[in-house]
Amino acid sequence: MEIIFPIEFLVYGTPVSAQAKSVDSREAWKDRVKAASIPVIPQPHFASDQRIAVTLYYLPNEAMAGDVDNIVKLVLDALNAHIYLDDVQVERVLVQKFEPGNVFSFSNPSATVIDAITGPKPVLYVRVSNDPFEDLR
Repeated sequence: MEIIFPIEFLVYGTPVSAQAKSVDSREAWKDRVKAASIPVIPQPHFASDQRIAVTLYYLPNEAMAGDVDNIVKLVLDALNAHIYLDDVQVERVLVQKFEPGNVFSFSNPSATVIDAITGPKPVLYVRVSNDPFEDLR
């Protein structure tokens, strides 16, 4: 079955950097990302061969210790050969952190974004789309 885009899901916990020393922690984070995506895609499914855009919103429970860009690589790796065939298809990545006290008013948030905002922290919101230009119109 083909994946119907866009898909959105939440990954609970603190993202692990691709630069983390522990291979086990990097692999465990990728497994957690992949597992969080399972409920929102058909089973079994084909990995998409389309152009891809990925949006990541990280909502920590306190000020973030590392750099926001360090969370991207392992998330993209986790989705590779699962949501899309190869990460060369990813044409756009948007990543944003929303630390406590950094209030932002979304104009039309999805139910999944609302769950990320109102639910337990830390959490990573992930949105995968087959339209890399959707936010640019």
